[in-house]
Amino acid sequence: MARACARFKAMEQPIPTSQVSHFLREDTDLAETLEPAAREAALEECIAPVMRLAAGDWDGQADGCPRDGIGLLVLDGLLLRRVGVDNRYGAELLGDGDLLRPWQGEETETTVPRTTGWRVLTPARLAVLDLRVTRRIARYPELTGRFVGRALERSRNLAVNMAIVHQTRIDVRLQILLWHFADRWGKVGTDGIILPLALSHATLAELVAARRPTVTTALTELERRGSVCRISTGWLLAGERPLELAELRDEPALSRAPEPGPG
Repeated sequence: MARACARFKAMEQPIPTSQVSHFLREDTDLAETLEPAAREAALEECIAPVMRLAAGDWDGQADGCPRDGIGLLVLDGLLLRRVGVDNRYGAELLGDGDLLRPWQGEETETTVPRTTGWRVLTPARLAVLDLRVTRRIARYPELTGRFVGRALERSRNLAVNMAIVHQTRIDVRLQILLWHFADRWGKVGTDGIILPLALSHATLAELVAARRPTVTTALTELERRGSVCRISTGWLLAGERPLELAELRDEPALSRAPEPGPG
C-alpha cells in the first residue's frame, strides 16, 4: 500500500512549466467538446510534457515515450509511418491532432514478418499523454470520447488510403490523395485549394504505393492539365473536387499497370 501511495504521489508531481503544453489551448477541437463551465478549468489543468523531434528517421523509442496512459498527441509537424512486408511498403501520413503509440506491438512476434519505421518529415512537437496526464484528463469525461474518436478517425483514414492505392492509374491515385489531404489541411485560396504540405515526390510515391519516377511523370501530367501545381508552401489544387476524375478515367491511360509498393 505504501509503495502504491508513493507511486501515485510521484505521478502527481508538477511538470516543469518550461517543458509543457497546455494542449487544449493548441488543439481547439478537443477543447470544444467541453461545456463552457468546465472549459476554462480544463484549459489550465490539462498540461503535458512536450517531446520534440527533428526531421529524419525516428525509431519511435525516444526518451520520454510513455509506456502507459494515452500516448503521444501531435501538436505540430508531419510524420510518415511505414510498414513493410516482403520489401513492399505501405505508408501513412500523420499530423497535428493525431494520436500515436509507436511502441505498441513492436515487440510482438507475428506470423507474417514485417518491418516498421517512422520518418519525421518536418520538425514535430508532441504532447506526452502519460499516466499522470491521463489522470488529469479523466476529470473531464467528454475528452475520453473525443480521444477515442481520434483513434477511429485514423483507422478510417487508413481505409481511405487503401482504397486510393487500389486505383489503377497513378495520376488518379495522386489526385484523390491530394484532395483527401485537402479535406483536413486544405485552405481556400483565390486560385484553388492550397495544401500547405511539403510532400516530396518520394514521399508521395510511398503514400500511393508507386515508384518515384512514375509519380514524377504523373505529377507532370497533372500540372500540364492544370489540376495541381507545386507552390512554395506545398500544392495548389485547381478545378472541381475529384468530380473530374470520371473524365480522367476516360482519357488514354498515363499508367494503368498496378505497381508494387516502393522500397
